[in-house]
This record gives sequence, structure tokens and C-alpha cells, in this order.
Amino acid sequence: MHAITIPEPGGPEALVWDEVPDPVPGEGEVLVAVAAGAVNRADILQRQGFYDPPPGTSPYPGLECSGRIAEIGPGVSGWNVGDEVCALLSGGGYAEKVVVPAGQLLPVPEGVGLTRAAALPEVTCTVWSNVFMIAHLRPGETLLVHGGSSGIGTMAIQLAKAVGARVAVTAGTKEKLDRCAELGADILVNYREQDFVEEVRKATDGAGADIILDNMGAKYLERNVRALAVNGRLAIIGMQGGVKGELNIGALLAKRAAISATSLRARPLEEKAAIVAAVREHVWPLFAGGHLRPVVDRELPMPEAAAAHRVVEESGHIGKVLLITPQGA
Repeated sequence: MHAITIPEPGGPEALVWDEVPDPVPGEGEVLVAVAAGAVNRADILQRQGFYDPPPGTSPYPGLECSGRIAEIGPGVSGWNVGDEVCALLSGGGYAEKVVVPAGQLLPVPEGVGLTRAAALPEVTCTVWSNVFMIAHLRPGETLLVHGGSSGIGTMAIQLAKAVGARVAVTAGTKEKLDRCAELGADILVNYREQDFVEEVRKATDGAGADIILDNMGAKYLERNVRALAVNGRLAIIGMQGGVKGELNIGALLAKRAAISATSLRARPLEEKAAIVAAVREHVWPLFAGGHLRPVVDRELPMPEAAAAHRVVEESGHIGKVLLITPQGA
């Protein structure tokens, strides 16, 4: 088979479409013939040499994919060869075949095409686990999403609106904010021109955001705490703005607020399986009802992964950028 390899860390040109050995499913695993993978910020960090795959997992980038089951490993039940699936991965999605633990498989949702389903596993699992399983977003509450036009952001807007929450977003252009509004965002903040703390307080009569979903990390830490409502919850899922920030514990105590920080990739298999099962139960029915849809900016051939990385690094996209394998084209 072919896969995107990274012989040496570096820029987008470090990604090489190369022939590699076929993976073999082990106990509790299936082999998926990949139709499409999706680009995530973590893939860029891996390409740069800053985010190695967990031990024992695929060395190739790609944290999600869609395709058809090609082989069933020992001890797997409930799935059949030929089933159309999408999957949450620890790596290996930039390839023609990938081995997946059965607990991380999802059926392609009703109303979603096979290739576009590759846009869903990472964003749905990230949003559901952080905003709902940890922060417990409730109807009527206000969710602030940084990077509202990203893959994570576009899914967070839709899921929050589906449960009756109010959504504020930050983005850097009018086009991106307009797309967020089309998805249901209520409060639109251009972070290049406006202070999100002031805008969220203004829109909530001074109360602030009940939950903040943050991809920036250190750069926004102090302002995020100021933007929180009493009993607010800050969920940190990224560090695009740095890893070390200063936290005013007094401000956090005064608001009786909580901060959580999570990533999916290195979690134990049973934790990932529990999140995937919750997503299948609570999120997947919303696709059939038309309440959710994947937001895809563009599809590129997988051998052109370097071009896809350039788009994502420059934040030139809205939603997800997909990589289509030759067999998925």
C-alpha cells in the first residue's frame, strides 16, 4: 500500500507519498481500506517533529478516516467486511489502509457520504467529550468557541445549538464569522478588531460565558478566566497560543470556576471507546435528523498532503480539509 511518510521533520515538503508494508489487524482490531482522511493541527505538529505517535501505533499522520472494512481481526464482533465506517485513530489515517481498534469505529451516519464522513470522528469526539461529558453544557447556557470556523468550531456550534444553548464565536475574518452565523452562532467576535471578553459580557448582560472551548492555551488564559461566568467551565483543547500562561487563582475562586485540559490521541483504548460509544448514542442520531452536517472546506488527493497542510497552517480554510485516497476518488 501507499502512505504519507515523514522521513525527516520539517515543512509541508517533508510529507512523502511512499510505498509501505500493509498493516495487519490484531486482537480486537479491524483493517479499513481508507477512502479519505482529514487534516488536523496535531498532524502538523507531528510533521514538524513535536508530537510523536503513542508507542505501538502507526508512524504515519492522520487522526481520523473513513472507508470500508477490509478484514476483521480476532475477537471482533458486530462488524462485517464491506461495512462503511469512519474511525478515530491514534495515527495512520494518511494511508490506503489502516488498522483500527474496534471500539473506535463508527458507522457512516445517515445522510453523510463516505468520504465526507472522514471529517467527523475527531471533531465529534473532541466536542462531545469536552463540552458535554466534562463541562456539561445545558440548554440556555452560553458557550464561547474560539476558532469558530475551524473543524472543531463548526461542529461545536451545531451541537450546542442542537441542545438549545447560545453560542459565541471568535474568528479573524467577516467571511468566517458569516459562516459561523449560518451554522447558528449568535454572538460574532472578530478577534482582530474586538475584545472577546467585552463582547461576550455585553451580549450576556455582564454574566459572561458558562463554557469556553479554547484552542489557544496560554495566550488566552487570563482573558478566558475574565470572560467566564460564575460557575463557568474553561475547556482547553489546544495550545496554538503557547503552553505557559499566568493564572489568577483569586479570579478563578471568585467565580467558582473550573479548568479542564484534554487530548484524545494518547488516551487508553477503553477511554476512547467510551467516548466513541457516547458519540454514537447521542450525536449520530442528529445527523439523521438533519441537525448536524460535516463542514468541509476542500478535498485534495492524499498524495498532495503537503498542499493541504499549507492551507491549514495558514488558516485558509473553514471546516475540515480532507485527503482522498486513489481508491476513494
